[in-house]
Amino acid sequence: MKYTTIEDFNENQSEIEKPICIILMQEINGGLAKAESKIWHGHPVWFLDDNPIVGYNKLKGCIRLMFWSGADFEEPKLEPGTGKFKDASIRYTEESQINKTELRRWLKKSKQIQWDYKNIYKRKGKLVRLV
Repeated sequence: MKYTTIEDFNENQSEIEKPICIILMQEINGGLAKAESKIWHGHPVWFLDDNPIVGYNKLKGCIRLMFWSGADFEEPKLEPGTGKFKDASIRYTEESQINKTELRRWLKKSKQIQWDYKNIYKRKGKLVRLV
């Protein structure tokens, strides 16, 4: 299904996953008030200065919250991706697993620790640290 808004994405999740998405959207909107948000590659994503910062998507049996630069947050609950990039994520299967204090800390770090994904193609796959 092709979603046009984040709200549309959230509403089309299962009864268990919908509340997870709503909490994540609310917390991200609050923690990244200056960010632009949109559906990007089929998933909700928030950007600062056109650089992707955080987003979530539906995987089999869970909602995955991903920070594009999260591998450098030094947060044990955020699992690094493949190692090719600087992403890290956490998976939720129920809303009670969301620790808002942790999530707010991660969102704060997402503003302080950023890699330049918006120019990755210009740099032929090389990432450069922004802040």
